[in-house]
Amino acid sequence: MENTDQTLSLLERFHLFDVFQAIIILFVGYFVARFLSNLILRFNIANMTPHAQVLVRRGIFYGIMIIMLMSALRELGFDLSVILGAAGILSVAIGFASQTSASNLISGIFLMMERPFSIGDVIRIDQTLGEVISIDLLSVKIRTFDNLFVRVPNESMIKSQVTTLTRFPIRRADLKIGIAYKEDIEKVKTILNEVADKNPMCLNEPAPLFILLGFGTSSVDIQFSVWAKRENFLLLKNEIYQQIKEAFDNNAVEIPFPHLSLYSGEASKPISVSLSDISDGKSSSPAAQQIANKDQK
Repeated sequence: MENTDQTLSLLERFHLFDVFQAIIILFVGYFVARFLSNLILRFNIANMTPHAQVLVRRGIFYGIMIIMLMSALRELGFDLSVILGAAGILSVAIGFASQTSASNLISGIFLMMERPFSIGDVIRIDQTLGEVISIDLLSVKIRTFDNLFVRVPNESMIKSQVTTLTRFPIRRADLKIGIAYKEDIEKVKTILNEVADKNPMCLNEPAPLFILLGFGTSSVDIQFSVWAKRENFLLLKNEIYQQIKEAFDNNAVEIPFPHLSLYSGEASKPISVSLSDISDGKSSSPAAQQIANKDQK
């Protein structure tokens, strides 16, 4: 009887030792995984983008934790082949139960492989414009410029048209300008080119672009396009409109407002308008005569 009790006590000690060993493996593995995953942020290996750094960091962390978890289960005496088989069956069941999440997961993998944008890029999808702050397996997180948090499912990102505004180092600002019909177009073109030359944010290469868009209802419509570095795009677009307005004022170039002309429809002759003095009661119009008589009374 004493030998049996000693054997059970010894087995309990070994069991507790295995549990303690498994806990130590998980504890040490967690800190090792955190240390190695954070190491990628300290040393920018091969000049990786922030997007690539996040992917590598998560891959290292979860990879080490999975290995440590399997080692801990092995120390506890679990048969890993049975666990892996059960995990496979469970994953299939979960996949059928959550088809939307599975679709987002697959779309997220395609996004990470294709890399149409990275963390820190400014993108526009449908009516949402903002900075990408996170790219996860199920969704993309965006912070808009009015400081709103927007979560876009990866499936929507794959199916929708996404515009990356910060993909290339330079951008073109298209300025819509209208001038009066009486103005000299060559003179206006020279003034616009001088404004672009004086602005240090306008790039000389590519050169500014001057396009006549056509004849509008009240003006000759022009598109004047200038190039700038992407970080100066908004500042340039705000400044150059003001500079063009000042240059037009200094050179007596008219920026017209909408005009409305009335014609009788007979050989484009304007409507004849006559003014009469109703204060003396000399108007030939009966209605005007009545108004004048009332005023005199």
